[in-house]
Amino acid sequence: MAADQGDGTVGKALDVLDMVAAVGRPVRFTDLLARSEYPKATLYRLIQTLTHQGMLAYDPDRQTYALGVRLVRLAHAAWATSSLAPLARPYLDELSAETGETIHLAQMDNGQVLYVDKRNAAKPVEMFAQAGKVGPAYCTGVGKAMLAYLSEDELERAIQRQSFHRFTDHTLDTPEKLKAELQAIRARGHAYDREEHEPGIICCAVPILSRTGRVIGALSVTSTTSRTTLADLDSGAARIKQTAAQIAAEAESWRFPEQA
Repeated sequence: MAADQGDGTVGKALDVLDMVAAVGRPVRFTDLLARSEYPKATLYRLIQTLTHQGMLAYDPDRQTYALGVRLVRLAHAAWATSSLAPLARPYLDELSAETGETIHLAQMDNGQVLYVDKRNAAKPVEMFAQAGKVGPAYCTGVGKAMLAYLSEDELERAIQRQSFHRFTDHTLDTPEKLKAELQAIRARGHAYDREEHEPGIICCAVPILSRTGRVIGALSVTSTTSRTTLADLDSGAARIKQTAAQIAAEAESWRFPEQA
């Protein structure tokens, strides 16, 4: 998606970085041009600037571009200062040891879910969610747990960013269905994933809230329908909420970016 006019050159450069990242492998200029809404000269100028600044790396032998090592340094700094992951680590370890199930820690990124940490189950199961991945908010437990506690304005902006693609027969595929679900989540204080994103994957998720009620993240215990039931996961909701409260208490002395 092209940057808004008000974002100027910086917004356009970030668009290019997003494009390169989305490919998931080193990519040629011609491939980026086919994906881009920018004119050839504009795209080339942006890529050259990003390369000179170390944000992109160019391989002259293969004539491809990839994300640069400078981004690794910036990402590490962001993880250490803006992510819940470092301070949440001991609490995730404890919850993982107690449940034997997969634990996900997430934050919201422009209306989507950014997984910032994960603990695998005692018997690991292959699934989409991995630390560093971005997933949909409307059909994941952690996503709905965060959406449910956004302010009205924040929620409307976040809903506009959802694709409402129907991943499974259980996916909530309209804003109306999602809003009804969010109301139920606020009533009980936790969310479920009822095989809404991936067949066979279920979870119980809770929001991580500041003392003022601001959403700073979410936590889930995730399993499979072949191993357990949603009712079994629900029975552990109080323990997940306790862990979320512990993480929130740790976070009070940190400064986090406003979530949107």
